[in-house]
Amino acid sequence: MNTFGRFFRVTTFGESHGPAIGAVVDGCPSGVPLSVADIQPLLDRRKPGGPLSSPRAEADEVEILSGVFEGLTTGTPIALLIRNRDVRSRDYDALRDVFRPGHADYSYLMKYGRRDHRGGGRSSGRETAARVAAGAVAMAVLGGAGISIAGSVREVHGISDPERFEDEVRAAQARGDSVGGIAEVRAAGVPAGLGSPVFDKLDAAIAGAMMGIGAVKGVEIGEGFGAARLSGSENNDEMDAADFLSNHAGGILGGISTGQEIVVRLAVKPTPSIALPQRTVDVRGEEREISIGGRHDPCIAFRLVPVAEAMLALVLVDALLEGRAYGWSVARQMGR
Repeated sequence: MNTFGRFFRVTTFGESHGPAIGAVVDGCPSGVPLSVADIQPLLDRRKPGGPLSSPRAEADEVEILSGVFEGLTTGTPIALLIRNRDVRSRDYDALRDVFRPGHADYSYLMKYGRRDHRGGGRSSGRETAARVAAGAVAMAVLGGAGISIAGSVREVHGISDPERFEDEVRAAQARGDSVGGIAEVRAAGVPAGLGSPVFDKLDAAIAGAMMGIGAVKGVEIGEGFGAARLSGSENNDEMDAADFLSNHAGGILGGISTGQEIVVRLAVKPTPSIALPQRTVDVRGEEREISIGGRHDPCIAFRLVPVAEAMLALVLVDALLEGRAYGWSVARQMGR
């Protein structure tokens, strides 16, 4: 539900229009250098207010409330707080009793019997800022192990030329519409031997973490769906005495890391909040037509990249700490 991980556990809290959001990180090793300067840059990439994002003016300034002393983690829970400062709940007054198409309004009401109509509450993309803050802590641990993570947008509305991305997003925005895209995130320096076979595969954990991001509707690792169009001779990653000769597997075989770069791609849906008129119903079952105003991203893919980086970091740090706890096999001494 609201807690992720086993050895490196993260619990996020807060709502889009509440006083604050945040995360508690438990299981972080002691002695890791950590300060606001290590977390804020990742939050700055995710925060709203850019030319292709929501104009909601949140600084997303993180506060470290515990778990760090004299610039080093103490091994105790790390509490991270991000205050909501630009809340305009009145923008949602007309949507109190109406289900927004593409949102979690209906499903939340069916599960809980009530819902926070102000920006979606916990289902809002604003919750991901807490994940990003926690992911930055994970990256600090991974950095000490020589592991780095980076992501990018690979496609917008079927267009793969980055020079055309902005024009495509602005055209959708001018129509009162939105567009989706494909994001990619990679992890380099991952040692061989992380993860477990069968039900606890590393790639299964990564896929689950990525699908836990609200806007993500599909995940592929390595060749992904493209593997279905290849022969075995094309898809297999051959090896020589030095290394693998290709990376169709995306750095994972049998649910265990190979030491190659881990490559993950995500299908990001179009923002469901659009200005175009849409048909829906209200809580009484009466048909309605709505046009959603307020401040929304015309394309979520760009701000989702640091969220995907954070989630990959959380999976990998959990696997790394599990490996340290239980040890790896002798095979890892081969240096692959």
